[in-house]
Amino acid sequence: MMFFQLAWRNVWRNPRRTVIILMAVTVAVWSMIISSALMRGIADQLVRNGIATLTGHIQIHERGYRNDPAVELRIKDPGALHSTLKQCVPPGALSADRVRVNAIASNARHSEGITLVGIDPDRERNVSFVARSITSGNYLHPDDEYGVLIGKALMDKLETRVGRKLILMSQDTQKEIASRAFRISGVFRADLEATERQYVFITLSAATGMLKMERSLSEVCVVLPDRAGVEGTAARLRAVLPSSYEVHTWQELLPLATAMLKMYESLIYLWYLVAFMAMGFGIVNTILMAVLERTREFGLLRALGMKPGWIVREVLTESLLLLVMGAVLGNCLGMLSVAALSHTGIDLSLLAGGTKTFGLPRVIYPAVLMSDAVLANGIVVALGLVVSAYPAVKASRFTPVKAMAHT
Repeated sequence: MMFFQLAWRNVWRNPRRTVIILMAVTVAVWSMIISSALMRGIADQLVRNGIATLTGHIQIHERGYRNDPAVELRIKDPGALHSTLKQCVPPGALSADRVRVNAIASNARHSEGITLVGIDPDRERNVSFVARSITSGNYLHPDDEYGVLIGKALMDKLETRVGRKLILMSQDTQKEIASRAFRISGVFRADLEATERQYVFITLSAATGMLKMERSLSEVCVVLPDRAGVEGTAARLRAVLPSSYEVHTWQELLPLATAMLKMYESLIYLWYLVAFMAMGFGIVNTILMAVLERTREFGLLRALGMKPGWIVREVLTESLLLLVMGAVLGNCLGMLSVAALSHTGIDLSLLAGGTKTFGLPRVIYPAVLMSDAVLANGIVVALGLVVSAYPAVKASRFTPVKAMAHT
């Protein structure tokens, strides 16, 4: 207790120097929390966007479909598959049946290669982005056999609009050309322009009828209430489903997003290092200056019988008080900043082109993890004490005679 009392008094002997160190520690902790929250927010939205763009948390296909998405490789008994799903997925999980094939969309002026997706409008509504992304026209109705949804980019390329005719052409299960005329019911927008150009949506019944698939499917997409349960659910499905099925998690379906998550994780630690180095040099220089100014004081303490270890402990205690106070201030500022930005977001409108390239929205919402905050504080306090050890040891090595003769 005596060391803390002495350290507290010594800390405030020079308020200006104390404020400088507190500012350095506060800014370091604040920047660590803000940068990690921003990176986590970007990574979380990147994953959310990828999952919402028809990926889901888990997909089930006929074996080989991922390598060759042909109409022949289809799920022929979806009823049995759904019975198994009910036993393996947690409560609150959602699923959507789809037919997905390569096709050609054309009108009187243009034609374009696309991915044709047959969906159940009601079940798809809460699984993917489609229903909430309609900007003109209407979403599909379950009984609509001739309605089609297209992206804004594809509509512009085909030079068409809502209400116009669109011819869709693909290969059916009998390896014959299947084509049908549809009317554009609605237009959707997506974070990626490539998504708007690629996907065209019709009802599941229209797709199975056009392709002569009867009641078979291309895939079943599953969205879980918690992303943390993906691996466990996928493992249970692989254990009970026949070997003719393949079960893929979103990490396997979105390798780019998985790689970017790891990159953002590395960037967080890199910024921690940069922030600490800037703070560390400031702490060493300031504390060393304080030690040199107190040379006569330390010499007198040595002459009165204080052991070198006590002097080291005294200097380190002063450093600990400064680090803890700075960390508390940095945490308060960091959490307040994250709370404010999590409501308003960070508008990246000026970088709109760049955000679309990576599939990010124009507004980023930071998200702080308690583990990141604990790590930032631990790094600052622990390594701050390490760099404070040099001036502390230097102070303990002053000899009484030389130190008291110091001017």
